[in-house]
Amino acid sequence: MLQRRIMGRFATGVTVITTRHDETLWGMTANAVLSLSLDPPLMLVSIDRRSQIHEYIVKAQCFAVNILTAQQEHLSRRFAMRGPKAFSGIAMEISATGAPIFLESLAFVDCRLEQVVEGGDHDMMIGTIVAGAVRDGAPLLFYAGQYASLAPPASAHAPVEGSSIDACFDHYGSF
Repeated sequence: MLQRRIMGRFATGVTVITTRHDETLWGMTANAVLSLSLDPPLMLVSIDRRSQIHEYIVKAQCFAVNILTAQQEHLSRRFAMRGPKAFSGIAMEISATGAPIFLESLAFVDCRLEQVVEGGDHDMMIGTIVAGAVRDGAPLLFYAGQYASLAPPASAHAPVEGSSIDACFDHYGSF
């Protein structure tokens, strides 16, 4: 498909979207994510309506975006597979909304689902950011159908302590 080939030339970061409904944890590798607004702080994730995580996010009314490091390609591959995923062996915690947060990720935002907007065969899940954190490291990238990495800048800042997304915005000026 031409669109897929064209958009494959747009280098993106790699994330794992996670949610939790009752005791069920669910995750999905995604690069169709964006920071929608700083005021109010909103995130958007685009999810195929046929994907099982779609149902879980709607039921749970929350999702987290875990931004992967260059050392976490194995997690991207694990969560890119269809069906239930094993969360075993992943250092994680449950954040403000109840969604799983990967403790070794480069950064995360935890979101309360606010709106679902139809867009072709996907839905755009818009969430209000209620928590987040940033850590040092090199990001995992995806370009032309392959994983890539980028060295962190020499002037990388120390991670912002705590889970206040406001502190992240104040410290870094954007997200």
